Amino acid sequence: MNLRKLFSIAATVVLVAGLAQPVPAQQALTLDELLRRVEQGRVTDNREAQERERRFRDNQAEQQQLLRNAENQRAAEERRSSELEARFNTNEQELSELTSQLELRLGALRELFGVLQQVAGDAQGRFEGSLTNIQYPDRGTELRALVDRIAGGSRLPSIEQIEGLWFELQREMTESGRVARFTTDVINLDGTKTPTEVVRVGVYNIIADGRYLRYEIGTGNVSELPRQPDGGRFVRSTSNLLAAREGTVGFGIDVTRGQVLAALIATPNLVERIQQGGFVGYLIIALGVIGTLIALQRLLVLSLTSSKVTAQLKRDEVIPDNPLGRVLGVYEENRNVDVETLELKMSEAIVKETPALNRAILFIKIISVVAPLMGLLGTVVGMINTFQAITLFGTGDPKLMAGGISQALVTTVLGLSVAIPMVLLHTIVAGRSKRIIQVLQEQSAGIIARHAERKTATTAAS
Repeated sequence: MNLRKLFSIAATVVLVAGLAQPVPAQQALTLDELLRRVEQGRVTDNREAQERERRFRDNQAEQQQLLRNAENQRAAEERRSSELEARFNTNEQELSELTSQLELRLGALRELFGVLQQVAGDAQGRFEGSLTNIQYPDRGTELRALVDRIAGGSRLPSIEQIEGLWFELQREMTESGRVARFTTDVINLDGTKTPTEVVRVGVYNIIADGRYLRYEIGTGNVSELPRQPDGGRFVRSTSNLLAAREGTVGFGIDVTRGQVLAALIATPNLVERIQQGGFVGYLIIALGVIGTLIALQRLLVLSLTSSKVTAQLKRDEVIPDNPLGRVLGVYEENRNVDVETLELKMSEAIVKETPALNRAILFIKIISVVAPLMGLLGTVVGMINTFQAITLFGTGDPKLMAGGISQALVTTVLGLSVAIPMVLLHTIVAGRSKRIIQVLQEQSAGIIARHAERKTATTAAS
Protein backbone atom coordinates (compact mmCIF):
# COMPACT_ATOMS: atom_id res chain seq x y z
CA MET A 1 0.00 0.00 0.00
CA ASN A 2 2.81 2.39 0.88
CA LEU A 3 4.65 1.46 -2.24
CA ARG A 4 1.64 2.19 -4.37
CA LYS A 5 1.20 5.58 -2.73
CA LEU A 6 4.85 6.38 -3.17
CA PHE A 7 4.66 5.33 -6.79
CA SER A 8 1.71 7.67 -7.37
CA ILE A 9 3.54 10.62 -5.81
CA ALA A 10 6.62 9.90 -7.85
CA ALA A 11 4.58 9.73 -11.07
CA THR A 12 2.97 13.06 -10.33
CA VAL A 13 6.32 14.75 -9.69
CA VAL A 14 7.74 13.31 -12.91
CA LEU A 15 4.70 14.57 -14.83
CA VAL A 16 5.11 18.08 -13.44
CA ALA A 17 8.82 18.05 -14.22
CA GLY A 18 8.09 16.84 -17.71
CA LEU A 19 5.79 19.78 -18.33
CA ALA A 20 8.45 22.26 -17.13
CA GLN A 21 11.41 20.83 -19.10
CA PRO A 22 11.95 18.61 -22.11
CA VAL A 23 11.19 14.97 -21.49
CA PRO A 24 14.15 12.75 -22.25
CA ALA A 25 13.85 10.45 -25.13
CA GLN A 26 14.04 7.41 -22.86
CA GLN A 27 11.84 7.28 -19.70
CA ALA A 28 12.83 5.58 -16.43
CA LEU A 29 11.59 2.06 -16.14
CA THR A 30 12.15 1.37 -12.42
CA LEU A 31 11.16 2.96 -9.14
CA ASP A 32 14.74 3.54 -8.10
CA GLU A 33 15.48 5.34 -11.32
CA LEU A 34 12.36 7.40 -10.81
CA LEU A 35 13.30 8.26 -7.24
CA ARG A 36 16.79 9.28 -8.33
CA ARG A 37 15.46 11.60 -10.95
CA VAL A 38 13.05 13.23 -8.51
CA GLU A 39 15.96 13.85 -6.17
CA GLN A 40 17.98 15.45 -8.97
CA GLY A 41 15.08 17.73 -9.89
CA ARG A 42 14.72 18.93 -6.30
CA VAL A 43 18.39 19.74 -6.07
CA THR A 44 18.17 21.73 -9.34
CA ASP A 45 15.18 23.74 -8.10
CA ASN A 46 16.96 24.61 -4.85
CA ARG A 47 19.99 25.78 -6.79
CA GLU A 48 17.87 28.06 -9.03
CA ALA A 49 16.01 29.51 -6.05
CA GLN A 50 19.27 30.34 -4.31
CA GLU A 51 20.52 32.03 -7.51
CA ARG A 52 17.43 34.20 -7.75
CA GLU A 53 17.72 35.16 -4.07
CA ARG A 54 21.34 36.16 -4.59
CA ARG A 55 20.47 38.37 -7.56
CA PHE A 56 17.69 40.04 -5.55
CA ARG A 57 20.13 40.86 -2.69
CA ASP A 58 22.58 42.30 -5.22
CA ASN A 59 19.88 44.56 -6.79
CA GLN A 60 18.48 45.73 -3.46
CA ALA A 61 21.18 48.34 -3.05
CA GLU A 62 20.59 49.64 -6.56
CA GLN A 63 16.83 49.90 -5.94
CA GLN A 64 17.43 51.80 -2.71
CA GLN A 65 19.70 54.22 -4.59
CA LEU A 66 17.00 54.80 -7.19
CA LEU A 67 14.51 55.41 -4.40
CA ARG A 68 16.80 57.98 -2.78
CA ASN A 69 17.30 59.71 -6.16
CA ALA A 70 13.52 59.90 -6.73
CA GLU A 71 13.00 61.34 -3.27
CA ASN A 72 15.72 63.94 -3.86
CA GLN A 73 14.16 64.90 -7.23
CA ARG A 74 10.73 65.22 -5.63
CA ALA A 75 12.14 67.53 -2.97
CA ALA A 76 13.83 69.64 -5.66
CA GLU A 77 10.64 69.92 -7.67
CA GLU A 78 8.73 70.90 -4.53
CA ARG A 79 11.23 73.66 -3.88
CA ARG A 80 11.00 74.80 -7.53
CA SER A 81 7.19 74.79 -7.31
CA SER A 82 7.32 76.98 -4.24
CA GLU A 83 9.69 79.39 -6.00
CA LEU A 84 7.45 79.56 -9.10
CA GLU A 85 4.38 80.13 -6.99
CA ALA A 86 6.08 82.95 -5.16
CA ARG A 87 7.26 84.43 -8.47
CA PHE A 88 3.70 84.13 -9.89
CA ASN A 89 2.27 85.99 -6.91
CA THR A 90 4.95 88.66 -7.30
CA ASN A 91 4.25 89.02 -11.05
CA GLU A 92 0.51 89.16 -10.49
CA GLN A 93 0.92 91.91 -7.94
CA GLU A 94 3.29 93.78 -10.26
CA LEU A 95 0.86 93.37 -13.19
CA SER A 96 -1.97 94.74 -11.07
CA GLU A 97 0.16 97.74 -10.13
CA LEU A 98 1.16 98.34 -13.77
CA THR A 99 -2.49 98.03 -14.93
CA SER A 100 -3.55 100.57 -12.34
CA GLN A 101 -0.71 102.82 -13.44
CA LEU A 102 -1.77 102.42 -17.13
CA GLU A 103 -5.38 103.21 -16.30
CA LEU A 104 -4.27 106.28 -14.41
CA ARG A 105 -2.02 107.51 -17.20
CA LEU A 106 -4.51 106.79 -20.01
CA GLY A 107 -7.38 108.67 -18.46
CA ALA A 108 -9.43 110.29 -21.23
CA LEU A 109 -7.19 108.72 -23.90
CA ARG A 110 -9.01 105.41 -23.51
CA GLU A 111 -12.21 106.99 -24.83
CA LEU A 112 -10.17 108.56 -27.62
CA PHE A 113 -8.77 105.20 -28.67
CA GLY A 114 -12.24 103.69 -28.53
CA VAL A 115 -13.50 106.34 -30.92
CA LEU A 116 -10.40 105.81 -33.05
CA GLN A 117 -11.13 102.10 -33.27
CA GLN A 118 -14.74 102.75 -34.26
CA VAL A 119 -13.76 105.31 -36.90
CA ALA A 120 -11.11 102.99 -38.32
CA GLY A 121 -13.60 100.11 -38.54
CA ASP A 122 -16.23 102.27 -40.21
CA ALA A 123 -13.67 103.70 -42.61
CA GLN A 124 -12.48 100.23 -43.53
CA GLY A 125 -16.02 99.10 -44.41
CA ARG A 126 -16.72 102.32 -46.32
CA PHE A 127 -13.49 102.12 -48.28
CA GLU A 128 -14.12 98.51 -49.32
CA GLY A 129 -17.39 99.56 -50.98
CA SER A 130 -16.06 102.79 -52.48
CA LEU A 131 -15.03 103.26 -56.10
CA THR A 132 -11.80 104.85 -54.90
CA ASN A 133 -10.73 101.41 -53.72
CA ILE A 134 -10.03 100.57 -57.39
CA GLN A 135 -7.16 103.07 -57.40
CA TYR A 136 -6.02 102.50 -53.81
CA PRO A 137 -6.54 98.81 -53.05
CA ASP A 138 -3.83 98.56 -50.34
CA ARG A 139 -5.20 101.04 -47.83
CA GLY A 140 -7.52 98.45 -46.29
CA THR A 141 -4.51 96.48 -45.00
CA GLU A 142 -3.23 99.42 -42.96
CA LEU A 143 -6.65 100.13 -41.51
CA ARG A 144 -7.12 96.47 -40.63
CA ALA A 145 -3.78 96.45 -38.82
CA LEU A 146 -4.77 99.58 -36.91
CA VAL A 147 -8.10 98.09 -35.85
CA ASP A 148 -6.47 94.83 -34.76
CA ARG A 149 -3.84 96.69 -32.76
CA ILE A 150 -6.38 98.80 -30.91
CA ALA A 151 -8.68 95.83 -30.34
CA GLY A 152 -5.82 93.76 -28.93
CA GLY A 153 -5.29 96.24 -26.12
CA SER A 154 -1.66 95.22 -25.60
CA ARG A 155 -0.11 98.05 -27.63
CA LEU A 156 -1.32 101.54 -28.38
CA PRO A 157 -1.43 102.86 -31.97
CA SER A 158 1.49 104.96 -33.04
CA ILE A 159 1.30 108.55 -34.20
CA GLU A 160 2.11 107.42 -37.74
CA GLN A 161 -0.89 105.07 -37.76
CA ILE A 162 -3.23 107.77 -36.45
CA GLU A 163 -1.94 110.19 -39.08
CA GLY A 164 -2.39 107.46 -41.72
CA LEU A 165 -6.06 107.13 -40.76
CA TRP A 166 -6.52 110.88 -40.98
CA PHE A 167 -4.80 110.92 -44.38
CA GLU A 168 -7.02 108.16 -45.78
CA LEU A 169 -10.19 109.91 -44.59
CA GLN A 170 -9.04 113.18 -46.10
CA ARG A 171 -8.12 111.49 -49.38
CA GLU A 172 -11.52 109.78 -49.55
CA MET A 173 -13.26 113.14 -49.13
CA THR A 174 -11.04 114.71 -51.78
CA GLU A 175 -11.50 111.87 -54.28
CA SER A 176 -15.28 111.94 -53.83
CA GLY A 177 -15.33 115.34 -55.52
CA ARG A 178 -12.94 114.52 -58.37
CA VAL A 179 -13.33 113.06 -61.84
CA ALA A 180 -10.36 110.72 -62.18
CA ARG A 181 -9.08 109.05 -65.31
CA PHE A 182 -6.98 105.89 -65.09
CA THR A 183 -6.49 102.45 -66.67
CA THR A 184 -7.64 99.25 -65.03
CA ASP A 185 -8.66 95.71 -65.98
CA VAL A 186 -12.32 95.44 -67.01
CA ILE A 187 -14.16 92.13 -67.24
CA ASN A 188 -16.12 92.06 -70.49
CA LEU A 189 -19.40 90.26 -71.07
CA ASP A 190 -17.53 87.27 -72.54
CA GLY A 191 -15.50 86.88 -69.32
CA THR A 192 -12.19 88.21 -70.63
CA LYS A 193 -10.17 90.89 -68.86
CA THR A 194 -9.02 93.85 -70.90
CA PRO A 195 -6.97 96.86 -69.74
CA THR A 196 -9.33 99.77 -70.37
CA GLU A 197 -9.17 103.50 -69.80
CA VAL A 198 -12.00 104.38 -67.44
CA VAL A 199 -13.32 107.50 -65.76
CA ARG A 200 -14.41 107.57 -62.14
CA VAL A 201 -16.97 110.25 -61.32
CA GLY A 202 -16.42 110.82 -57.63
CA VAL A 203 -17.62 107.81 -55.68
CA TYR A 204 -20.80 107.47 -57.73
CA ASN A 205 -20.10 106.06 -61.18
CA ILE A 206 -17.31 104.45 -63.16
CA ILE A 207 -17.61 104.43 -66.95
CA ALA A 208 -15.80 103.48 -70.12
CA ASP A 209 -16.37 104.61 -73.69
CA GLY A 210 -20.11 104.14 -74.23
CA ARG A 211 -20.52 101.83 -71.23
CA TYR A 212 -21.42 102.00 -67.58
CA LEU A 213 -19.25 99.74 -65.43
CA ARG A 214 -19.85 97.98 -62.13
CA TYR A 215 -17.53 97.61 -59.15
CA GLU A 216 -17.83 94.27 -57.32
CA ILE A 217 -17.23 94.84 -53.62
CA GLY A 218 -16.34 91.27 -52.68
CA THR A 219 -13.71 90.65 -55.36
CA GLY A 220 -12.67 94.21 -56.19
CA ASN A 221 -13.17 93.58 -59.93
CA VAL A 222 -14.53 96.07 -62.44
CA SER A 223 -16.94 94.50 -64.92
CA GLU A 224 -19.23 95.63 -67.69
CA LEU A 225 -22.92 95.80 -66.92
CA PRO A 226 -24.89 92.98 -68.54
CA ARG A 227 -27.19 95.61 -69.95
CA GLN A 228 -26.86 99.32 -70.46
CA PRO A 229 -29.69 101.71 -69.51
CA ASP A 230 -32.14 102.59 -72.26
CA GLY A 231 -31.99 106.02 -73.75
CA GLY A 232 -29.16 107.19 -75.95
CA ARG A 233 -28.50 110.26 -73.82
CA PHE A 234 -27.11 108.19 -70.94
CA VAL A 235 -24.74 106.20 -73.13
CA ARG A 236 -23.74 109.27 -75.16
CA SER A 237 -22.91 111.13 -71.96
CA THR A 238 -20.30 108.48 -71.07
CA SER A 239 -18.54 108.94 -74.42
CA ASN A 240 -18.66 112.72 -74.07
CA LEU A 241 -17.21 112.59 -70.57
CA LEU A 242 -14.42 110.22 -71.59
CA ALA A 243 -13.51 112.37 -74.59
CA ALA A 244 -13.51 115.64 -72.64
CA ARG A 245 -10.24 117.00 -71.28
CA GLU A 246 -11.52 120.20 -69.71
CA GLY A 247 -14.65 122.23 -69.29
CA THR A 248 -18.11 121.05 -68.31
CA VAL A 249 -19.83 117.94 -69.67
CA GLY A 250 -23.44 116.92 -69.09
CA PHE A 251 -23.52 113.55 -67.34
CA GLY A 252 -26.16 111.61 -65.43
CA ILE A 253 -24.74 110.87 -61.96
CA ASP A 254 -26.28 108.12 -59.88
CA VAL A 255 -26.05 109.64 -56.41
CA THR A 256 -27.47 106.43 -54.92
CA ARG A 257 -24.26 104.62 -55.95
CA GLY A 258 -25.87 102.12 -58.27
CA GLN A 259 -29.46 101.78 -57.06
CA VAL A 260 -31.03 104.05 -59.68
CA LEU A 261 -28.81 102.57 -62.38
CA ALA A 262 -29.85 99.06 -61.37
CA ALA A 263 -33.50 100.12 -61.50
CA LEU A 264 -33.02 101.56 -64.99
CA ILE A 265 -31.37 98.37 -66.16
CA ALA A 266 -34.10 96.21 -64.65
CA THR A 267 -36.83 98.29 -66.30
CA PRO A 268 -38.11 96.38 -69.35
CA ASN A 269 -37.83 98.12 -72.71
CA LEU A 270 -40.61 98.32 -75.29
CA VAL A 271 -39.81 94.94 -76.84
CA GLU A 272 -39.75 93.23 -73.45
CA ARG A 273 -43.03 94.87 -72.50
CA ILE A 274 -44.62 93.54 -75.66
CA GLN A 275 -43.21 90.09 -74.96
CA GLN A 276 -44.82 90.15 -71.53
CA GLY A 277 -48.22 90.40 -73.20
CA GLY A 278 -47.86 86.94 -74.68
CA PHE A 279 -49.91 85.60 -77.57
CA VAL A 280 -52.89 87.86 -76.84
CA GLY A 281 -50.63 90.89 -76.91
CA TYR A 282 -49.27 89.93 -80.30
CA LEU A 283 -52.82 89.58 -81.66
CA ILE A 284 -53.75 93.02 -80.36
CA ILE A 285 -50.67 94.55 -81.98
CA ALA A 286 -51.43 92.75 -85.26
CA LEU A 287 -54.98 94.15 -85.23
CA GLY A 288 -53.62 97.60 -84.48
CA VAL A 289 -51.14 97.43 -87.35
CA ILE A 290 -53.80 96.18 -89.79
CA GLY A 291 -56.29 98.82 -88.65
CA THR A 292 -53.70 101.58 -88.88
CA LEU A 293 -52.67 100.57 -92.40
CA ILE A 294 -56.28 100.41 -93.53
CA ALA A 295 -57.08 103.74 -91.90
CA LEU A 296 -54.07 105.42 -93.47
CA GLN A 297 -54.92 103.96 -96.88
CA ARG A 298 -58.53 105.11 -96.65
CA LEU A 299 -57.46 108.49 -95.35
CA LEU A 300 -55.11 108.91 -98.30
CA VAL A 301 -57.72 107.78 -100.83
CA LEU A 302 -60.44 109.99 -99.34
CA SER A 303 -58.08 112.96 -99.18
CA LEU A 304 -57.27 112.58 -102.89
CA THR A 305 -60.96 112.09 -103.67
CA SER A 306 -61.90 115.16 -101.63
CA SER A 307 -59.33 117.28 -103.46
CA LYS A 308 -60.70 116.07 -106.83
CA VAL A 309 -64.27 116.83 -105.74
CA THR A 310 -63.19 120.30 -104.65
CA ALA A 311 -61.51 120.81 -108.02
CA GLN A 312 -64.70 119.63 -109.76
CA LEU A 313 -66.73 122.21 -107.87
CA LYS A 314 -64.57 124.96 -109.32
CA ARG A 315 -64.95 123.79 -112.92
CA ASP A 316 -67.85 123.84 -115.32
CA GLU A 317 -66.82 120.86 -117.44
CA VAL A 318 -67.43 117.38 -116.11
CA ILE A 319 -64.34 115.33 -115.11
CA PRO A 320 -65.24 111.67 -114.60
CA ASP A 321 -62.25 110.83 -112.34
CA ASN A 322 -64.13 111.74 -109.15
CA PRO A 323 -67.53 110.88 -107.59
CA LEU A 324 -68.98 114.36 -108.19
CA GLY A 325 -67.95 114.29 -111.83
CA ARG A 326 -69.62 110.93 -112.32
CA VAL A 327 -72.82 112.19 -110.64
CA LEU A 328 -72.80 115.28 -112.88
CA GLY A 329 -72.26 113.01 -115.86
CA VAL A 330 -75.50 111.22 -114.98
CA TYR A 331 -77.26 114.60 -115.06
CA GLU A 332 -75.72 115.44 -118.40
CA GLU A 333 -77.06 112.16 -119.77
CA ASN A 334 -80.56 112.81 -118.42
CA ARG A 335 -81.17 116.52 -119.02
CA ASN A 336 -84.49 116.02 -120.82
CA VAL A 337 -86.17 113.59 -118.37
CA ASP A 338 -88.79 114.68 -115.90
CA VAL A 339 -87.94 115.69 -112.32
CA GLU A 340 -88.93 112.42 -110.69
CA THR A 341 -86.84 110.37 -113.11
CA LEU A 342 -83.84 112.68 -112.69
CA GLU A 343 -84.15 112.49 -108.93
CA LEU A 344 -84.11 108.71 -109.09
CA LYS A 345 -81.17 108.71 -111.47
CA MET A 346 -79.19 111.07 -109.26
CA SER A 347 -79.98 109.07 -106.12
CA GLU A 348 -78.88 105.93 -107.87
CA ALA A 349 -75.57 107.53 -108.85
CA ILE A 350 -74.93 108.67 -105.26
CA VAL A 351 -75.77 105.21 -103.96
CA LYS A 352 -73.25 103.72 -106.40
CA GLU A 353 -70.52 106.07 -105.14
CA THR A 354 -71.26 105.55 -101.42
CA PRO A 355 -69.80 102.01 -100.99
CA ALA A 356 -66.48 103.05 -102.44
CA LEU A 357 -66.37 106.02 -100.09
CA ASN A 358 -67.35 103.97 -97.00
CA ARG A 359 -65.17 100.98 -97.82
CA ALA A 360 -63.32 99.44 -94.77
CA ILE A 361 -64.56 102.17 -92.42
CA LEU A 362 -66.71 99.66 -90.57
CA PHE A 363 -63.70 97.35 -90.18
CA ILE A 364 -61.76 100.15 -88.51
CA LYS A 365 -64.66 100.65 -86.10
CA ILE A 366 -64.76 96.92 -85.36
CA ILE A 367 -61.04 96.92 -84.52
CA SER A 368 -61.55 99.85 -82.16
CA VAL A 369 -64.17 97.79 -80.33
CA VAL A 370 -62.41 94.41 -80.42
CA ALA A 371 -59.00 95.68 -79.24
CA PRO A 372 -60.06 96.55 -75.66
CA LEU A 373 -62.04 93.32 -75.45
CA MET A 374 -58.92 91.37 -76.38
CA GLY A 375 -57.03 93.38 -73.77
CA LEU A 376 -59.62 92.28 -71.24
CA LEU A 377 -59.12 88.70 -72.43
CA GLY A 378 -55.39 89.01 -71.86
CA THR A 379 -56.08 90.42 -68.39
CA VAL A 380 -58.17 87.40 -67.49
CA VAL A 381 -55.54 85.01 -68.87
CA GLY A 382 -52.81 86.76 -66.89
CA MET A 383 -54.81 86.59 -63.67
CA ILE A 384 -55.45 82.88 -64.27
CA ASN A 385 -51.70 82.34 -64.59
CA THR A 386 -51.14 84.34 -61.42
CA PHE A 387 -53.59 82.26 -59.40
CA GLN A 388 -52.03 79.08 -60.78
CA ALA A 389 -48.62 80.26 -59.57
CA ILE A 390 -50.10 81.05 -56.14
CA THR A 391 -51.66 77.59 -55.99
CA LEU A 392 -48.41 75.85 -56.87
CA PHE A 393 -45.83 77.95 -55.03
CA GLY A 394 -47.75 80.11 -52.57
CA THR A 395 -47.31 83.83 -52.03
CA GLY A 396 -43.79 83.71 -50.59
CA ASP A 397 -42.01 84.83 -53.75
CA PRO A 398 -43.68 87.74 -55.60
CA LYS A 399 -41.50 87.10 -58.67
CA LEU A 400 -43.44 83.91 -59.38
CA MET A 401 -46.62 85.97 -59.73
CA ALA A 402 -45.03 88.82 -61.65
CA GLY A 403 -45.35 87.08 -65.04
CA GLY A 404 -49.13 86.71 -64.88
CA ILE A 405 -49.65 90.20 -63.47
CA SER A 406 -47.41 91.67 -66.17
CA GLN A 407 -49.37 89.88 -68.88
CA ALA A 408 -52.65 91.14 -67.42
CA LEU A 409 -51.51 94.75 -67.28
CA VAL A 410 -49.61 94.78 -70.58
CA THR A 411 -52.51 93.33 -72.57
CA THR A 412 -54.85 95.91 -71.04
CA VAL A 413 -52.47 98.68 -72.03
CA LEU A 414 -52.05 97.26 -75.52
CA GLY A 415 -55.81 96.97 -75.98
CA LEU A 416 -56.38 100.58 -74.96
CA SER A 417 -53.34 101.73 -76.97
CA VAL A 418 -54.86 100.19 -80.10
CA ALA A 419 -58.47 101.15 -79.40
CA ILE A 420 -57.89 104.86 -78.76
CA PRO A 421 -56.05 105.58 -82.05
CA MET A 422 -58.53 103.41 -83.94
CA VAL A 423 -61.43 105.45 -82.61
CA LEU A 424 -59.68 108.66 -83.66
CA LEU A 425 -58.79 107.30 -87.09
CA HIS A 426 -62.32 105.99 -87.58
CA THR A 427 -63.71 109.40 -86.72
CA ILE A 428 -61.38 111.16 -89.15
CA VAL A 429 -61.93 108.70 -92.02
CA ALA A 430 -65.70 108.58 -91.50
CA GLY A 431 -65.79 112.37 -91.41
CA ARG A 432 -63.92 112.59 -94.70
CA SER A 433 -66.30 110.10 -96.28
CA LYS A 434 -69.40 111.85 -94.95
CA ARG A 435 -68.13 115.18 -96.20
CA ILE A 436 -67.76 113.86 -99.75
CA ILE A 437 -71.17 112.17 -99.64
CA GLN A 438 -72.68 115.39 -98.29
CA VAL A 439 -71.17 117.34 -101.20
CA LEU A 440 -72.63 114.82 -103.62
CA GLN A 441 -76.05 115.08 -102.00
CA GLU A 442 -75.94 118.88 -101.94
CA GLN A 443 -74.92 119.10 -105.57
CA SER A 444 -77.52 116.51 -106.56
CA ALA A 445 -80.27 118.37 -104.72
CA GLY A 446 -79.25 121.66 -106.35
CA ILE A 447 -79.23 120.11 -109.81
CA ILE A 448 -82.68 118.59 -109.26
CA ALA A 449 -84.02 121.90 -107.97
CA ARG A 450 -82.70 123.84 -110.96
CA HIS A 451 -84.01 121.16 -113.31
CA ALA A 452 -87.45 121.39 -111.67
CA GLU A 453 -87.45 125.19 -112.01
CA ARG A 454 -86.64 124.97 -115.69
CA LYS A 455 -89.37 122.41 -116.25
CA THR A 456 -91.86 124.60 -114.41
CA ALA A 457 -90.83 127.65 -116.42
CA THR A 458 -91.09 125.74 -119.71
CA THR A 459 -94.54 124.44 -118.82
CA ALA A 460 -95.77 127.91 -117.87
CA ALA A 461 -94.44 129.42 -121.10
CA SER A 462 -96.17 126.82 -123.24
